[in-house]
Amino acid sequence: MAEYSFPTETIDLPSGGKLYPEGSPLRSGTIDIKYMTAKEEDILTSTNLIQKGVVIDKLMESLIVTKGVKPDDLLVGDLNAVMVAARILGYGKDYPIQLLCSSCGKKVDHVVDLSKLDMVTPESDSANGEHTFVLPTGISITFKLLTRGDEKNIQAEVESLKKINGAIEGDTSTRLKYIITSVNGNRDKKSIREFADAMILRDIRALREQMKKVSPDVDFNLNITCSQCDTTTAARMPIGATFFWPDF
Repeated sequence: MAEYSFPTETIDLPSGGKLYPEGSPLRSGTIDIKYMTAKEEDILTSTNLIQKGVVIDKLMESLIVTKGVKPDDLLVGDLNAVMVAARILGYGKDYPIQLLCSSCGKKVDHVVDLSKLDMVTPESDSANGEHTFVLPTGISITFKLLTRGDEKNIQAEVESLKKINGAIEGDTSTRLKYIITSVNGNRDKKSIREFADAMILRDIRALREQMKKVSPDVDFNLNITCSQCDTTTAARMPIGATFFWPDF
């Protein structure tokens, strides 16, 4: 409170900070964010930012006050935790959602208590944010988890490829080129990109499964009981328009 002229909260990150490089402020495993004010509501209601698809990025930029940290620096799972915390601080812990019952097909209204969502904090054996993994074909790679900045770069690269290649967007191969950091000890970027293009599906699937095991995140999985037929449906919590626009 002494450092800022506005109230702030310290948020625990699911990663615990272990997956960030040495020297990063995020190695502490926490991040400071401020409460939403009229300034943030101006961001959320900006037609220009909404149309450009950058409104959430601008909101996070405004809320994060830890020195030297930008939203693009955060792992996707850690950014999810910041978003949930910001929503609780701004509008409260109750988040009304509506899902379809898997049995009778009726709409089920449910209120999620955001404060009770669990963090997924896998045990990490990473070295400076990298994980070592041997693929089914016997090739040893190191890989990293993606940050928000990586996701934006991938999206931009895929859009460029789409313009060149038409219907073939190249999302899988482009994503692998950002995830893999070495192949059998070779860190040459050109070699990694060529390897990513040539990966067989068995190796890709194994890598995806390994990434799930080591990825920190917020557990958005829910079990919703239908009031009409009493069937319990497993679902992932949707983050829709009413998450940051509860009066939408």
